[in-house]
Amino acid sequence: MHLAWGILTVIIGVLLFIGASVKSEFSPYRLLVNRSKILWGDNVYRFHQLAGAIVAIFGTLVAAGLFN
Repeated sequence: MHLAWGILTVIIGVLLFIGASVKSEFSPYRLLVNRSKILWGDNVYRFHQLAGAIVAIFGTLVAAGLFN
């Protein structure tokens, strides 16, 4: 079960990272950007890249079984 949740978390992190890198116009991602712009302003895409990388790393650790 850890493997499935870990892989799902990695996929979400990678999609967040890629969406920030290309400044995606995909509707659900635009909702995240608009909410994040309130706090992060012009740095919203850099924040999403960092957050996506952290989520992907965490998902890798979950898939490896390091978190129960």
